[in-house]
Amino acid sequence: MVGAAIFETMAIPFIIGVLLAGIGLLAITPESSKNRLRGIALAATLAAFIVGVLMFLQFDWQSKEWQFTYEATWIPSIGAYMSFGVDGISLLLLLLTLFLGPLCVLVSIGEVEERVKEFHICLLLIEAALVGVFTARDLLLFYACWEVMLVPMFLLIAVWGSGNRIYAAVKFLLYTLLGGVLMLVGILVLALDYHYTTRQPLTFSLDTLMTYHPSPTMQIWLFLAFAFAFAIKVPMFPFHTWLPDAHTEAPTAGSVILAGVLLKMGSYGFMRFCLPLFPDASQVLAPIIVWLSIIAIIYGALMSWVQTDIKRLIAYSSVSHMGFITLGLFAFHPTAVAGSLLQMVNHGLSTGMLFMLVGLLYQRRHTRMMSEYGGIAKVMPAYSAFFLIALLASVGLPGLNGFVGEFLILAGTFQVHWFWAASAAFGVVLAAVYLLWLWRNVFHGPITKPENQNLPDLNPREKWLVLAPVVIVMFAIGIYPRWLLKPMEPSVLAVVQKVKASQAVSTRLDSSPFAGFEKLTFMR
Repeated sequence: MVGAAIFETMAIPFIIGVLLAGIGLLAITPESSKNRLRGIALAATLAAFIVGVLMFLQFDWQSKEWQFTYEATWIPSIGAYMSFGVDGISLLLLLLTLFLGPLCVLVSIGEVEERVKEFHICLLLIEAALVGVFTARDLLLFYACWEVMLVPMFLLIAVWGSGNRIYAAVKFLLYTLLGGVLMLVGILVLALDYHYTTRQPLTFSLDTLMTYHPSPTMQIWLFLAFAFAFAIKVPMFPFHTWLPDAHTEAPTAGSVILAGVLLKMGSYGFMRFCLPLFPDASQVLAPIIVWLSIIAIIYGALMSWVQTDIKRLIAYSSVSHMGFITLGLFAFHPTAVAGSLLQMVNHGLSTGMLFMLVGLLYQRRHTRMMSEYGGIAKVMPAYSAFFLIALLASVGLPGLNGFVGEFLILAGTFQVHWFWAASAAFGVVLAAVYLLWLWRNVFHGPITKPENQNLPDLNPREKWLVLAPVVIVMFAIGIYPRWLLKPMEPSVLAVVQKVKASQAVSTRLDSSPFAGFEKLTFMR
């Protein structure tokens, strides 16, 4: 497959989205036009997903180098190029993005009936921008894709959201813009520092800048500039406050995109940029990141436990689950880092599916309050079965995808610092508590509300086209995770070795549990 394939995964949804924006005929409201619009958006996202699958099948699992690269002139006067590529890290997140695209189109049927054309234009543009984020090899290009995503996501929440949607959309926009501005400053300072120190032409190429080693003090400041943007997007405690509001007010497709992919932009940014570009600073600041992650794991779980809104409960659970991912990244053990990358995919699947299910229930009952339910497993058995699978995947039941990622994170972290792993493991127990509490309150007990006695169960579209594909992938990862672990191994090892090869300026490293780390190998 030629390198243009990676460009196609971004160009297909982008071009179709632009074309839809220019077709006034499809702005009319008859049902046939709405279905035609949905069909066009579904075809575009499916085509991009098929290209992504072909890339995965032809990917060289033994290589840590960029593959399917594409480069074109952009702003050569300042050394910025349209440079794309995938390695074992970005490949998995690219596939996750492309996989969730068609599902977002399908799950919005029946929920979005106004401004259908504009809604699907936003979905397509978000997907194109996300592909750019996960495949950009140029820092300025990465920033451009990062910021481009904000506008359609803002509109998705503000126009098609519910309740207090304007407040949630503005809060999301302001938080992300603030982090993005600091990241842009960091990118410019890094490029200029490279230019003036090495006397080489100005460049934003990730490959070139990874060969440069800024001073320890410069690394600290640059790390903080990048990390602030990534911490907001994860979101890490205490930068998480925008997430519950955005999740609660967003339409179902928006919540799926937020939980499934947008949060991974932050964890991917840490893994792709902070660790290899600033290895000294990463080691010095690792304890702070780790303890913020552990706080997020426990705090997010406790906040989930006290929620009365089902969607808000799942939103706070994302804060907890994402804490495991940042913990694994900054443990600097290859097993933990691999687990973090796998857990990015796992969280996108299981939490994304939970948001789909909550959205489908809301379409039928028009409330998300747990007090309005009870005993619905009696009238919606198929729905309840799918909800239980997604719930158990989030709990980390062996045989499902969530177990593999959390186990690798905790196993790798334990070899680095046992107390970190033990503290984080408490979050696993709390996850079982609040999710099973949700299951009992909503699905079991007597049916006390007359409105729940005749709730329609899942229809064939919802059951077989929206939910079944996610379940298949979750079981495939849970039963045989090697098909995702093997492609990422060379790239993960390269990142860890880059961090460990640096000469950290902190005396903490001399007596820390990292001593002898170089003898540890990737868990096989």
